Amino acid sequence: MELTRLPFLKSALKSRYSQLAVFIVMLVGYIFVILAGLIGTPVGSHNFSIVFVWIAWWAILILVAVPFFGRGWCAVCPIPLPGEWLQRGAVLNPPDKKPRWLNLRWPKFLRNIWLQNISFLLLALFSSVLLTTPNITGIVLAAMLFAAIGLSMIFERRAFCRYLCPVGGFIGLYSQTAPIELRIKDKQVCVVCDGKPCYNGASTVGLDVQRLNPPLSANSNTGYGCPWDVFPGGLTKNTYCGLCMECIRTCPHDNIAINLRPFSADLAKPSTRLDEAFKAFIMLGSAMIYAGVLLGPWGAFKDAAYNVGTSAWFIYATIFLAIIFAILPGFFWLMISLTSRPFAKHPFGAPIGRGVGVRKFASLTTALIPLGLMFWVAFSLSFVLTNATYILASLSDPLGLGWNLFGTANAVWQPMLTSILAPAQTLALVGGLIWSARTAQKAANEVKVSSVPVVIYCFITTLVMLGLLL
Repeated sequence: MELTRLPFLKSALKSRYSQLAVFIVMLVGYIFVILAGLIGTPVGSHNFSIVFVWIAWWAILILVAVPFFGRGWCAVCPIPLPGEWLQRGAVLNPPDKKPRWLNLRWPKFLRNIWLQNISFLLLALFSSVLLTTPNITGIVLAAMLFAAIGLSMIFERRAFCRYLCPVGGFIGLYSQTAPIELRIKDKQVCVVCDGKPCYNGASTVGLDVQRLNPPLSANSNTGYGCPWDVFPGGLTKNTYCGLCMECIRTCPHDNIAINLRPFSADLAKPSTRLDEAFKAFIMLGSAMIYAGVLLGPWGAFKDAAYNVGTSAWFIYATIFLAIIFAILPGFFWLMISLTSRPFAKHPFGAPIGRGVGVRKFASLTTALIPLGLMFWVAFSLSFVLTNATYILASLSDPLGLGWNLFGTANAVWQPMLTSILAPAQTLALVGGLIWSARTAQKAANEVKVSSVPVVIYCFITTLVMLGLLL
């Protein structure tokens, strides 16, 4: 179903002014969160930066934005804005033909998500400090903003968003399950389109091209190319499209649309990339470890995670990395390899396959994406509902200066909806298991192996997560 057939929605998406208004609000809010972390109260549970980043924003991101809108957060994220404005030399207008800065291409050997994997792991390893220490949260948020600005001065387009942002990596992974997509309407139109203004920018296309492809809107002859370095005509997955809407504004043929589709449509064609496969393990393992550290009863484990720099913390970090890079992928490889030897038979007699190569391994990890998302939903339900009352207090006194703007500064902490929490978490995990089992069957059919070992793997990890949460 094409959502951009709706005139009011199409008009809103094509307008840079409506998006700019949202951007300004988000950027002001982001800067305020940084300031609150740096100069606000040091009490984490009452500091605006801690409460609104790690409770309110996280709840919206994991429970609503990613599952239903995919890259929707990236469409309004304020982090790349100052760098992009400096890069173009304008807020709304396209860049000049002559670059203002270095405008280098991102190194070819780094055109993957390994740096995003590493940056997410660094935040995950120090998450106990981030979740409790406001000035550290403020410093990290400011560092992300300045990193985006710096990379925009050196490299073309949004290099930070595409290759480094720790949030962008997992949003891209799980956006494949969302029911929203940006796709072209007719591939043949893109094939014959001269200049490819959706990628190169309409301002770089010559007058002859504009005469051959007359613009259909006032925006299309002044637009700029995809900031995410993606050619819309080749899009088959949500993973690397940031939903910035520039291609919709720039396309001279009105050939790009926002569609409503079935959940997890992208997973029908599994990825064979190892960096994306390990992102699935990183997210799956991090959710399990967070559930044990933040919600579990193991005091020694919790103390080790919170005492950064001590010998106990280094042991915790080693275990953390071992789970993600050795135990989870090793067990997965073992499960699929035991039934992938030459002449192995499916339980019903069909041949299973020969050996476990990198492509087969990566393809089958596609089944872990729905499971990982539901792990995060189940964990976030508990974490958010336990701490949601802190939002009321920080709203009334965002800087800890003794204000009481809305009369809720002295709100008493209490967990919310405790009676439905366990059933909701169980439903999320069981639903994730069923979802992953169906995805495993499709992925296994693509590489002509059995889905049984992948389903067993998902079942075992789900039991572990249930034990950690309930």
